[in-house]
Amino acid sequence: MMFRKALEDNQILIFDGGMGTLLQAKGLKPGQSPEIFGQQHPEVIEGIHKDYIRAGARVVTTNTFGGTRFKLGPDIDVKRFNREMALVARKAAGDRAFVAGSVGPTGKMIKPLGDVSFVELVQAFKEQILGLVQGGVDLILGETHFDLAEARAVVVAAREVCDLPIGISMTFEQGASLTGTDGLTFIDTMQNMGVDMVATNCSAGPEGFLTVVREMLQRLEIPLLVEPNAGLPELENGQTVFRLGPQDFAMQTAKFVSLGVKALGGCCGTTPEHIRALCAEIKDRKYVPPSPSKKPCIVLTSRSQSVPFGFEFKPVIVGERINPTGKKDLSAELQAGQLTRAVELAQEQIEQGATVLDVNVGAAMVNEQEVLPALIAALVSRFDCPLCLDSSNEEAIREGLFQYPGSALVNSISGEEGKMDRLGPICRDFGAPFILLPLKGNKLPVTAKERLSIIESLLARAFDLNIPKRLILVDALALTVSSKPEAAMACLEVIRYCREKWNLGTIMGLSNISFGLPARELINSTFLAMCLAHGMTSFIANPNSARLQETLYAANVLLHKDPQAGEFIAKFSRWSPGEQRIVKEQDKDLSCENASKVQLAVIKGDKDRIVELLEQEVTEGRDPFELVDKELIPAITEVGEKYEKKEYFLPQLLLSAETMQKGFEFLRPFLEKKGKKKGPKVIMATVEGDIHDIGKNIVCLMLKNYGFDVLDLGKDVPAEEILRAVREHKAALVGLSALMTTTMVKMEDTIKLIRKKNIPCKVMVGGAVVTEVFAQKIGADGYASDAVAAVKLAQSLVEK
Repeated sequence: MMFRKALEDNQILIFDGGMGTLLQAKGLKPGQSPEIFGQQHPEVIEGIHKDYIRAGARVVTTNTFGGTRFKLGPDIDVKRFNREMALVARKAAGDRAFVAGSVGPTGKMIKPLGDVSFVELVQAFKEQILGLVQGGVDLILGETHFDLAEARAVVVAAREVCDLPIGISMTFEQGASLTGTDGLTFIDTMQNMGVDMVATNCSAGPEGFLTVVREMLQRLEIPLLVEPNAGLPELENGQTVFRLGPQDFAMQTAKFVSLGVKALGGCCGTTPEHIRALCAEIKDRKYVPPSPSKKPCIVLTSRSQSVPFGFEFKPVIVGERINPTGKKDLSAELQAGQLTRAVELAQEQIEQGATVLDVNVGAAMVNEQEVLPALIAALVSRFDCPLCLDSSNEEAIREGLFQYPGSALVNSISGEEGKMDRLGPICRDFGAPFILLPLKGNKLPVTAKERLSIIESLLARAFDLNIPKRLILVDALALTVSSKPEAAMACLEVIRYCREKWNLGTIMGLSNISFGLPARELINSTFLAMCLAHGMTSFIANPNSARLQETLYAANVLLHKDPQAGEFIAKFSRWSPGEQRIVKEQDKDLSCENASKVQLAVIKGDKDRIVELLEQEVTEGRDPFELVDKELIPAITEVGEKYEKKEYFLPQLLLSAETMQKGFEFLRPFLEKKGKKKGPKVIMATVEGDIHDIGKNIVCLMLKNYGFDVLDLGKDVPAEEILRAVREHKAALVGLSALMTTTMVKMEDTIKLIRKKNIPCKVMVGGAVVTEVFAQKIGADGYASDAVAAVKLAQSLVEK
């Protein structure tokens, strides 16, 4: 297609700039929806598109950023709206420019962080994208996404609707998105999904993008689009303004060309003049793709972590213990739909050094299609490490991938008749790497030649299905040497051949090699050393084996994968022969060293055990007030500190806050019985015209956990309604939120009304576009950048 050809040439692609600022100049009122305004005034939108094209933009973006059912509401026909806006852009562009169909975030969070499912988001995006396709767009561009799971939903939806090129953009602040995804994890996930272009936009001016762009370039293999703001927004005479002028913007943004960036454009505050200046600045410069220093075979990702498998990377331990085989307690819990033991096994393996967790729920009387997704959701909400979905039930794998926010590993695809055709495309479309298992028919392939023949045929079929090599990891297939003496040698040959002939990484379940023999750990660890020397990239094992850990860390030193033996020294500086000690990850977490069981439950987000632990404390005579003051509050404070230090991100913060809330609700009757008074009254609201409430909802939850009596008025709340609530409830504090530059001015209106009526309450403000300077200008008593900061600010304001 034409746009794909444009991505492949050596020309720098220039996208258009911002829309909101220009619409305000054309009559868009503060708080009014840019989408609805555009539908009512298509000639204005067409004129802006033409202005950008005249300025030199080769791509214009449709006025459909908020074009899903969640943003447009029930009275707007989603497909029709998006089709109309695409047609307006198409008319303006003609054959002079490409048209990108804009797909922004829904404002919803996917379960378990929010109340919508992945499938529901996919359906909403499909409606929007179908309209964009009918309107004649050249590509689908997901813009300003902050959650990796939602970005994946855009890609899945687009693939189900059309074969147009797909670009996805995320926005990052201080190196991470709101839900904890860094630039490298985003790049790895999107490349696994096979998108045509990745991007980053909004949040800062050009110089604020340098760190995250450099991080992305480490493994970037596809074109990158960078769209900064014209600086940070400021308020001037009731209007939002951006200070970075066209020439300065152009000079700073053009620097990305030398880094290997393919496409440039502008976001909030940029105008046709900014794009014109940018075009002049990069005139005659050519696109030279970056060359990643180290290229992995495959990469797994969670929402906030990226794990490469490859010859130049450290071998990856995949923890094997979440498997009901031989575990009566785990089998019984899974049969009852309970997940406590599985979560405990996950925690133990992570502490013992597992980088990835294999998740297997296959046991008699276990409904894998229900239990596997439920366990994945529970693990994702608690832990950062990527998962390996281990099941022979293909529908369970599919349901599990719906629950997973990143690139999970699928275990496995064998030579079983039709299995590659059924499961391969699912892995391809979800960007899920899979283990290729060289089994076909009823005969075990004992020799390397037999295994390699099966692997070769499966690879050919995978490539026919357009499955890229970056999604394939080969199982070398460890058979037991007690019955097949040549089995180990065959594994080594398969590992070597996959590396040298196909450049494919390999994995293996180690323990089967020693079955039936004494001193199994000795056999397993020796075999591990041999496999690593031949190039094996990962292995499935029990990470609690001290001998395996010793072999792994020693091998990393000898294979030049542990510079200056740093990790080896940290692990084994006090080692002595025969000692069976593994340094656990939790040993490093000094903040949790002296924490009580109740505190740890909050810090770790253990919602399932918090009530049980508190009930035990109350039964033993512990004062409920003391439990709140000495256990719950210190624990959630520790969580807040971890969040501020970027040790925790939004998922962990939410889980801990919900655990705290569950504990507090259990204690509430005891507290009320003893006459505990409610804390200071706080009115929370998203201001008029703004329908974004994720940030505000998180702040509400955190404030409740710290004892505040919170009344949440919701979103799109007029100043008069906020004033009535303040008067009625005699609130000590008001919290105002806004996400859009067009609605942040409503904060000033609300504050002025409260001050005019001489209401003695404090006002704090926050939101993605809000700054400290803005808060001071509108007369707010304080500004908070996130939920943790909001709690501290609220506490200081009510104490004054």
